[in-house]
Amino acid sequence: MTKAEKIVNKMYQNDAFSQWLGIKIISVEGTKVVLQMEVRKEMTNGFEVTHGGITYSLADSALAFSSNGHGRMCVSIETSISHTKAVRAGDTLVAVSEEVSLTNKIGVYHIKVTNQNNQTVALFKGMVFRKEDEWEV
Repeated sequence: MTKAEKIVNKMYQNDAFSQWLGIKIISVEGTKVVLQMEVRKEMTNGFEVTHGGITYSLADSALAFSSNGHGRMCVSIETSISHTKAVRAGDTLVAVSEEVSLTNKIGVYHIKVTNQNNQTVALFKGMVFRKEDEWEV
């Protein structure tokens, strides 16, 4: 198991919210992380559309797992999301992270969220602050 996989697994074990969402870790390859989750009825709003916070939370978890994969603890300092297609109960979402920029203090990541038909449902951008603290795994 790689260091990044160990870090992501350790983070996930302590992440009650990602577990409640039903997020599954599909793969961890360095800082590229692929997550999947099924949208449940209780995640929808009055329009029977998935609450935007659900898609955001999936992408935010991908940001957290991805950015910490280098071994230094990271915390988000700025995030944004564009919802491009409605998500409904029963949909299967996949979030794929991509590291765009990395310096000693700042990391920038793009996360694309697609549905079971490989249609893009959200585009997320996250910036993290890289702390001096290292993960012990």
